[in-house]
Amino acid sequence: MLDALLEVSVVASFSRLGPVIRRRLFRWEDPDWSHLTGRVAVVTGATSGLGREIAMDFARAGARVVLVARDPSRAQRVRDEIAAACSNSEISVVIADLGDLESVRHAANELNALGSVNVLVHNAGALTRDFTKTTQGLESTTAVHLIGPFLLTRLIEPVLVAGQARVIWVTSGGMYSQPLDLDWLAAPQSPYNGVTAYAKVKRAQVALLEHWAPEMVAHGITMTAMHPGWTDTPGLQRSLPAFRRFLRPLLRTLAQGVDTVNWLATAPIASTPPGTLWLDRRVRSMHRLKRTRDSDTPARRERLWRYCELRAGLAAQGPV
Repeated sequence: MLDALLEVSVVASFSRLGPVIRRRLFRWEDPDWSHLTGRVAVVTGATSGLGREIAMDFARAGARVVLVARDPSRAQRVRDEIAAACSNSEISVVIADLGDLESVRHAANELNALGSVNVLVHNAGALTRDFTKTTQGLESTTAVHLIGPFLLTRLIEPVLVAGQARVIWVTSGGMYSQPLDLDWLAAPQSPYNGVTAYAKVKRAQVALLEHWAPEMVAHGITMTAMHPGWTDTPGLQRSLPAFRRFLRPLLRTLAQGVDTVNWLATAPIASTPPGTLWLDRRVRSMHRLKRTRDSDTPARRERLWRYCELRAGLAAQGPV
């Protein structure tokens, strides 16, 4: 009941109060890191913020960590820092811009050469203020957070199957404010609002998860999503400076923000049902508002799947 009251309050749930209270309430134990020792873990957006923290934790557990990042020099620097800090030389880099589908294809070829992948964390992303398009003509937020990760996962499915992988999507509580809007995904309206765009695409992420996860189970792949609450990341500082200034005393640390990713990557499979959304190690509702629930129907999820296939170049052109 106390956990439910926290969740309803939003501020207490999403702020640093959430993990502090829930850790005591549910007597959290540290993740069983032995499940990652010697395993291959791929983390996108791994050079700063949540991604870097996740990669650091995985490396400390003895995993073979692959950092997927856009900037080669920055990625190499972070790779060296993590290797030194964790005394783990099994850290490698794959360069990819998730917003550029050709770049994603090249990265997929490198990842397939690994033979197997045990954990894939879709963390890469950014909140942009202005409307921009990618080389392939996609709205940038949609490309980086939805189509790029979708394509990468589809292309490396053989190694995910080989590793009986856990695929974890890092989404955002902002998605609670927006319905599943396929018309917007196909043609973003003007004037463009970057915060709204981010929330809409994050809603599409979890809707895609619900549609996709049951299919992946048949291949031995467990796909879940989590949102990190209000965490003090460099991305938050850049994108929402006023929000950060106002709530800074309540913002989560990076360690608090990534705790549920670490738990999902190491907990027994039976404890992490596929197609679920998590916050602070517990399954959460995909919806808080009737209008978002009404928008998220099986038929619309099927249309979303078709849209992702078309935009990723995995299906012939046709109506969505």
